[in-house]
Amino acid sequence: MLRSAPAAQGLRSMVWAAVLGCALCTPFAALAQGKVYVSSEKDNKIYVFDAKGERQATIDTCQRPRHMMFNASRSQIYVCCGDSNQLGVVDTASGKMTGTVPLGDSPEIFDLSPDGKTVYVSIEDENVMAAYDLATKKPLFEVKTGGEPEGVLITPDGKLAYVTSEVANVVHVIDLGQKKVIKNIKVGKRPRRFVLAEGGSELWVTNELDATVSVVNTKDHSVKASVKFAVKGMREADITPVGMTLSPDGKTMWVGLGKANHVAEVDVASKKVGRQVLVGKRAWGLSMHPDGKTLYVTNGLSDDMTLVDTANAKAIKTVAVGRVPHSVLVQP
Repeated sequence: MLRSAPAAQGLRSMVWAAVLGCALCTPFAALAQGKVYVSSEKDNKIYVFDAKGERQATIDTCQRPRHMMFNASRSQIYVCCGDSNQLGVVDTASGKMTGTVPLGDSPEIFDLSPDGKTVYVSIEDENVMAAYDLATKKPLFEVKTGGEPEGVLITPDGKLAYVTSEVANVVHVIDLGQKKVIKNIKVGKRPRRFVLAEGGSELWVTNELDATVSVVNTKDHSVKASVKFAVKGMREADITPVGMTLSPDGKTMWVGLGKANHVAEVDVASKKVGRQVLVGKRAWGLSMHPDGKTLYVTNGLSDDMTLVDTANAKAIKTVAVGRVPHSVLVQP
């Protein structure tokens, strides 16, 4: 039966209302765009998901892929492979590893120079930070560090490198022009990773065996604050912060508490610990969607990734990501 024009118009209005209502009630994670990349140490792969946590593809890599970074255009992913002593180069468009750069023995974490031409890598078994030219794939220089160097961060002006020594419990400040350590900053036990905050005036350092984060003033390299974590029902020894990520607005630092199986939010201005979210086993790598609404957490001992609604501090989804997931990147 044919409907009159007014009746048809009313039907269309009802349909649009239903569609709009559905969109408004859909969880924000379902509306997020982009890709999420997770390195799996035991599978020698990078798993690719959409922003909602649905698996899209896998990328074969070198052996024991761990830390990852995008290049400036996000057309490539660099991945540090600890067992093959290489930096893998992955083309994000094709989803294939297209090359490698030879590194030292047991590379850990790395950072790129501001111009993207040089990679600085902590070489754990050699106790050095080593610099490599990405174009020629040749080593440039090494700087001796304390035992078991891990975290590496290059300042935005490219003049300094910060490197953690897990054994010495210090942050080395390396002058890249002079190619030498110019200061050692005493922090907590077994320092691991870095994030710059407050416009670069603060360097946040996770201390795995202290259940703390040290906050360093980057102007004089003094420790200005220490953030202590506690989880109800957990021993302090089981609170092992490693990964961190800063919210897009710079106001909140999210910290993975390792064996405590939680992530915690910290107010950057006040340094006060806020809400905590139960995730998987050994919350390790963290990355935030650019819209600030979803936190992605790799859980190294439960072989999965948890998606966290940051507004409500609630885990909304957990997905399998292969054996021993390490790092996570979000491509908008």
